Order: sequence, then structure tokens, then C-alpha cells
Amino acid sequence: MSADRITLKGLRARGRHGVLAAERDLGQEFVVDATLYLDTAPAAAGDDLTKTVHYGELAQELAAVVEGEPVALIETLAQRLADVCLANELVHKVEVSVHKPAAPIPLPFDDVIVTIERSRA
Repeated sequence: MSADRITLKGLRARGRHGVLAAERDLGQEFVVDATLYLDTAPAAAGDDLTKTVHYGELAQELAAVVEGEPVALIETLAQRLADVCLANELVHKVEVSVHKPAAPIPLPFDDVIVTIERSRA
């Protein structure tokens, strides 16, 4: 397997995910980082976008998931995002982090992040 990676970092989208009713009613910004593992050599050899991941299209697809159907847990959201990444047959592994910087925690904090790693079965 190739060690090549494409990373999309800091993608921001508004979603209504969370356990609390206020989180679902008001929504909040989520930040997504996704690192895709794939072989980029065929794309580089032919300078061919069709042999790699179009990261602009990927960003749109990931944002649509964040903006879409609400879930209670950001673990579930991370899994849905990983599934989108792995839907591309060129991707053999993905690492997805979901940041929830406005999580309802009554103490000072910088961020809450759930990171998952998934591979093609």
C-alpha cells in the first residue's frame, strides 16, 4: 500500500449535531480534517485528475454530511465522513477528525476532537 496522502484540513460547516436539544435547534460550526491514503503515482505520471481524489469535490461532499441529517454523537458524524472518503475506490485508508469547538462544556477549553481511522474492508 502506498504511503501517499491527501489532507483536507480545517473544513468548516454548520451542523445541528449533539445530544442537547439546544445544539439541534441552534446548530454550531464543526471543523473537519480528513487525510486520505492512496497511491498518487498514476495521477502524477499522467497529470490526470481522474486518477486521484478531487479535493474540491470531496470538500463539498463532506460539508453536505455536516450540514445534513443531525446525529447525537460526533463519533457517528466522523464515521459518516469516513464512509464518504472511502466511497472513492482509490482511497484505501482514511483518518477523519471532527472538531467541536463550541461544545457545551461549562469550563474553559480549546476544542473537542474525535479522530477515527478506517480502512477499506
